Amino acid sequence: MASAQDYVPGEVIVKLKDQPGAQSNFMGKASSQKSMNLKKSFSRLNMYHYKLSKGQSVPQMVQELKNDPNVEYAEPNYIIEKQSSEIHGDVLSFSDIQELAKSEGKLESSTVEMGLEQARQSMSATSVKPIIAVIDTGLDIDHPVFVQSKAVWSNSGEIPGNGIDDDGNGFVDDVNGWNFVANSGVMFDDDDHGTHVAGTILSVVVDIFDFPVEESPFKIMPLKFLDSSGIGSTSDAISAIEYALANGATILNNSWGGPSYSVSLHEAVAVSYSSGASFIAAAGNLASNNDSAPMYPASFDVPNVVSIAATTGSDSLASFSNYGFNTVHVGSPGVYVLSTVDGGGFGYMSGTSMATPYVAGIAGMIKHEQSSMLGYQMKEIIEDTADAVSPLSGKVQTESRVNASAALAAAQGANVDGSQPGYDVNSGYRGSASAEQTAGGCGLVSKMAYDRYNNNGRGGKGGGNSILKNGKEMHVKDVKQNTLFFKLFAFALLGLPMLMAMFMKRNIAPSERRRHERFEISSQVSMKVGDKQLVGSVSSISLGGLKVDTDAMLEQGGIIRMSIESPDGNEKVEVAGKVVWSQERQSYGVAFEEANSKVLNTISGWTSGLKKAAG
Repeated sequence: MASAQDYVPGEVIVKLKDQPGAQSNFMGKASSQKSMNLKKSFSRLNMYHYKLSKGQSVPQMVQELKNDPNVEYAEPNYIIEKQSSEIHGDVLSFSDIQELAKSEGKLESSTVEMGLEQARQSMSATSVKPIIAVIDTGLDIDHPVFVQSKAVWSNSGEIPGNGIDDDGNGFVDDVNGWNFVANSGVMFDDDDHGTHVAGTILSVVVDIFDFPVEESPFKIMPLKFLDSSGIGSTSDAISAIEYALANGATILNNSWGGPSYSVSLHEAVAVSYSSGASFIAAAGNLASNNDSAPMYPASFDVPNVVSIAATTGSDSLASFSNYGFNTVHVGSPGVYVLSTVDGGGFGYMSGTSMATPYVAGIAGMIKHEQSSMLGYQMKEIIEDTADAVSPLSGKVQTESRVNASAALAAAQGANVDGSQPGYDVNSGYRGSASAEQTAGGCGLVSKMAYDRYNNNGRGGKGGGNSILKNGKEMHVKDVKQNTLFFKLFAFALLGLPMLMAMFMKRNIAPSERRRHERFEISSQVSMKVGDKQLVGSVSSISLGGLKVDTDAMLEQGGIIRMSIESPDGNEKVEVAGKVVWSQERQSYGVAFEEANSKVLNTISGWTSGLKKAAG
């Protein structure tokens, strides 16, 4: 039976309203009246992480907190996981690697098409060393690859081992990063995942299989928030993001995720955008469509987020990889990737976790060449220079696989503007760049188009007609398409509030508000509402919720726990839901509140053979 609880038991995250007295009013009540214990505060976000008392229900407390006049929102502390498989086969020693190199030739053959070797050779000799935060399971900082390459970030303001917070940043002896699981500066990887990810990032710029390994042109900041099972929480992920940004990281690698939307995590990612950082995220390993079943943080619409699918050596979508033409941006190699593991060895892993660090490494190359480039500008270059490959058609937004060499060349030839559009979690973009910036792609000038539509649509060097627009060279096709796009975008942006207001004023039927495809179903459901055990039937279902028919009265806005039978009665899922609408004859619409990936996959399997519901 699939479990619905994908949050940390007994913990909530609360954001207070930005109004006088909110903090003092709430903090006193939280402790004295609600028996909640403060675990951590995120002062920059006006957000607080609380531990509930024994026996307190997370869903009930969240609902109670939402009704507090001082609270902007409250939510569970969701669980998130790494996005990769375990090591394939045995761990290889350096001598094993040497033998492989002799017998198989170049070990990086699976990524040759990405142009890694050409990109390395064309990198400049600048002393700029961007910091890439690996928010993961930790890092074996004593691995010969990281020691010889001098790749591990070092906190110059901290004196090792003296038990003092020398730089006053709130972390004692955070010499190379921080371990949010053990709450210490002792950096270790008890899962292999973070070490493998970090080695993959490093492999973009140096040959990690050729000892002694060359010095790295960027630094890797290990931040451990996933435990030995590859599992972590929203609160620790936010802590790691905050630490990374506060300590100079401009590229954040996130090879983890989960299906539960978290507004607190969304806000933390939005802060990374406003800070100018790049946020690279794994699309997920459920072989599902993120357009209909999102994976977070990869599915956040923040402009600096790059969502990565995994591809095979033949540029096909990996069998396990999530996809989504509207929400997954680009493909990257993620099958049988050979990289560093704990204890000084090497191992093969597969997953969007492995595809993501290649892109983070490319972003590191770009930042090395253009230190003032912002995260969302790096995203544009990575996407615009990717190679179109037919197996990704309709699967990812660019229909392409990344190309390191082309991305680097575009970055080297770009003039960078330091401004960027505003963004708000609740309403998306809240501002726009000037017309001049917009013509070049919002914040980048000449060369940003990079002949996007030549050479089969991506990254080519071909000619084509070009003109000057606002002093910038752009291809005619680019100008026409950009102008049309931004006219449509401006129209949609200006008209959206009015349309939404009209929409909200109407009494619209539930079927017209649905985000997920709905299917007819005939099955039973048992419901627990407080201490009452109720029964009913399910007449339609989607990945977002279901329609329940019952003689019992259900309260609008109430939270219920449900055990739903499959159409054949051989399987059940348990999930919590919120009553969002009701009709006569006791029919209720219930939106899933905490449906994890197992629940959604099970329901998706049920609906594959069902008839689509009308309306």
